Amino acid sequence: MGNKKELSAAQCSELLHVLEHRFEKNRNRHEGIEWARVQAKFDASESFGMEKLWSLHEMERTAGEPDVVGYDIETDQYVFYDCSAQSPKGRRSICYDPEALESRKEHKPATSAISMANAMGIELLTAAQYLELQQLGNFDTTTSSWVKTPSEIRKLGGALFCDYRYNTVFVYHNGAESYYSARAFRGSLRV
Repeated sequence: MGNKKELSAAQCSELLHVLEHRFEKNRNRHEGIEWARVQAKFDASESFGMEKLWSLHEMERTAGEPDVVGYDIETDQYVFYDCSAQSPKGRRSICYDPEALESRKEHKPATSAISMANAMGIELLTAAQYLELQQLGNFDTTTSSWVKTPSEIRKLGGALFCDYRYNTVFVYHNGAESYYSARAFRGSLRV
């Protein structure tokens, strides 16, 4: 579809079917939330719904397996996180942000986590959100995920990533310019 952030009617229908199936299959992630109410958010405004569906499609296309993980009563928004068991395959081998990418003199990755998330219309999970996600299952048992890094750390050249090992969630640091075949990022989207 080029650079347009649009989906065909068939793509929308297929994506909503996938999301509903995942929602019903993983009820523990969103107790007390009904799919009909989530669906109503997409139906409420065609342009709003299309923009959010496009972002969810990008999460799905890059193997993030987005699912509803909560509802913010103050903003009346449903919260989606990438819930793939391991870091999303379509987002691996990327450094943290555009500055880190620019700083590499050779063997540059294709892009960065921040650039990719911005292009997809989603946000990187924070370390706190990553910990919340791990309450819903064991994620990143063989991979790791970049998380939003505080500016104080980033100014010093570092960036944070998380994983789950030894029945424990770990928050680590690395040079922001580093990249690994088993590290991607997990995103969030509010609908």
